[in-house]
Amino acid sequence: MATAACALETVARTLACRDGVAAAQLKVTSIFVIFVTSVIGILCPVLLARLFQGKPAYDKATLLIKCFAAGVILSTSLVHVLPDAFAALSDCQVASLHPWRDFPFAGLVTLIGALVALLVDVTATSHAGMHGDGDAAEYKPVGTKGEMVVVETETKKLVESRIEMGELGGAEGVTLEEDLVRMKQRLVSQVLEIGIIFHSVIIGVTLGMSQNQCTIRPLVAALAFHQIFEGMGLGGCIAQARFSFGTTAYMCFMFAVTTPMGIVLGMILFSATGYDDSSTNALIMEGLLGSFSSGILIYMALVDLIALDFFHNKMMNSISWLKKASFIALVLGSTSMSILAIWA
Repeated sequence: MATAACALETVARTLACRDGVAAAQLKVTSIFVIFVTSVIGILCPVLLARLFQGKPAYDKATLLIKCFAAGVILSTSLVHVLPDAFAALSDCQVASLHPWRDFPFAGLVTLIGALVALLVDVTATSHAGMHGDGDAAEYKPVGTKGEMVVVETETKKLVESRIEMGELGGAEGVTLEEDLVRMKQRLVSQVLEIGIIFHSVIIGVTLGMSQNQCTIRPLVAALAFHQIFEGMGLGGCIAQARFSFGTTAYMCFMFAVTTPMGIVLGMILFSATGYDDSSTNALIMEGLLGSFSSGILIYMALVDLIALDFFHNKMMNSISWLKKASFIALVLGSTSMSILAIWA
């Protein structure tokens, strides 16, 4: 009896909150609010990096921002995206059906997402290494001292020619190894944005299809902070990769508009089809896309951000206080994003 009464009370509360007109007004407001907060979040680290580039503390500040970013992204994947994906696929509407009740598909698709990220990472790195100019071999000691001088001269010419073509930033003293590191950083930023875009589309469409104003109101406030922290995370990676102005602007724009576009798409889908965001098909799609993007984000955070800096960064390993500060930045990033899970 108590369970039935509780269920009836929940249904009554939900019906009282379902107001299409009020929900539409909130969603239109949310489009502008989330766009503005997304722009603020992603532009802060990018503009700061361009402002302080070349100054003594630039590299240390960029590293700290990147560690904060890694914490934000890891928390996003483990505290926000993955639990939502498991919840969607374990909903009674889905869990009662075959084959969803027979196997933990959320975990499987997360694994697939991580493996796909690894495959892209390895393939792109190998391609960069071979094209890199097909000259990894030119760094190996060969024959006589005269031959080594010839190789060093040819390598220097190659790097200088790539600087002239605009493929490198043109920094003095740049080496082929630094070029490959930069390529790796750019790949990380691009794959990371793909994973975040998956997540943002899901959030936007879900919000756009919802007609529950009681759910939308706190969700908009939480998403505003969510986009600021997630934008800072992605922006930190973009800043370190030092893309050209056009590429940086494009990546920032795509991050800023993805969630608002998702909201608009959700509104269009609902008005055109009356599609219920709590239907079985919607829950399955949300669970699968969420799991896949979670796998990508977990891999990128742990392998390409945290492990790369904490174990292979020469500057961090040579300055003891910087490693401690970086760990604190990592914890602060993960903590700030985890706290938001209370609301969204």
